[in-house]
Amino acid sequence: MSIAPTGVVFLALGLDILFGDPPNRFHPVAWMGSLIASAQRRQPLGRPAYKFIYGSGISLGGGMIIFLLSKSLIQIVDKLPIPVNWLAEAALLKSTLSVRGLTQAAQEVDNELLSGDLPAARRLLTWHLVSRTTENLDSSEVAAATIESIAENTSDGVLAPLFYYALGGLPLAFFYRYANTADAMLGYHTPPLEWLGKVPARLDDVLNYLPARLCAYLLILAAALCGEDAHRAWWVMKRDATKTLSPNAGYPMSVMAGALRVELGKSGEYRLGVGGGEPQTEDIRRARRMMLWATALGSALFAVVKFSKKQG
Repeated sequence: MSIAPTGVVFLALGLDILFGDPPNRFHPVAWMGSLIASAQRRQPLGRPAYKFIYGSGISLGGGMIIFLLSKSLIQIVDKLPIPVNWLAEAALLKSTLSVRGLTQAAQEVDNELLSGDLPAARRLLTWHLVSRTTENLDSSEVAAATIESIAENTSDGVLAPLFYYALGGLPLAFFYRYANTADAMLGYHTPPLEWLGKVPARLDDVLNYLPARLCAYLLILAAALCGEDAHRAWWVMKRDATKTLSPNAGYPMSVMAGALRVELGKSGEYRLGVGGGEPQTEDIRRARRMMLWATALGSALFAVVKFSKKQG
């Protein structure tokens, strides 16, 4: 393989930070979402077992199709001349990342909170960052939900794709992104999706098991570099990481709660960082700074891993 492994990681991040997401008609992840939505509309009626099997096919079968297509695509990219092949692979890897999209979405919520427009902040929070109901959240709760989303998406939308790229190249990164998208669309405990989304949800849990924990440790290191409370971040993670329904989301979220000395949570489900203060708009900016530092640290780590695999 002629593509420089370390350069592709940093070039992909640079492209994402500079240009953000392309329009949906050009975005591979949007194509994945359209494929999943089309399959969902054709789900079988009747017994839960049928829905379970069909959902398994959407998740595993669709993921294998994406894996094989991207494997064929990278074989074409490998034959391009240097540095065109570097840029092509970086552009494809960039489509699995959401650094700029995440920071911009959090900034937009922050701006509305600062201007005092709470309804607009709630609307942007729902539109960009969370699936929960936000109409009754106060400004501190909106800030808390934004910080939780930054923490969770640092893992799901940034570090996990890079983790799988380092392990298995673009095909594995695309397989992960497809599985994560399927979970985001189908993995809910609602009557229409309870059985259809079981395998997508469990597959996403398995794939995010290591990245979420690695993300937590990178966020602790980022907290130290940002001047936040890394010691409390570690302590809160050890105490609270397993309190969420998700086996993975609690790790980066509890670290963020501890590092910022705030309490995060969802009413009736979990509370992280108990004893901390109520999150404010300034805490959103602090969370974004930690996310960027963790992204930089993770990118360097995964670039080294990729380089080592290339040398081996």
